[in-house]
Amino acid sequence: MAVDKITADKITVDKITWDRVGRVTEPGRYMYTFGWLTITAGDIEIWKRYPQAAFTLLAQPADPDASIGEEFHLGAFDVAPGAPPPFTTH
Repeated sequence: MAVDKITADKITVDKITWDRVGRVTEPGRYMYTFGWLTITAGDIEIWKRYPQAAFTLLAQPADPDASIGEEFHLGAFDVAPGAPPPFTTH
């Protein structure tokens, strides 16, 4: 499973959409090619309301002996990741 990478000022942020996680309907811990992803009921509610929303993928250690990158959860989200900004600059 590919994860979208958005680059802003030399900082790379991994984003993931509902389609990329198979439109799961139940909260839980799911295994993907990049590792384990915990999805909460709140995450699913956001996706139900904004199906195109893209969440920031955040790495977290499973326990003190685990390496970072094996466990993930969803962070901030963008409800219209492909839309132009709502303002213009002159």
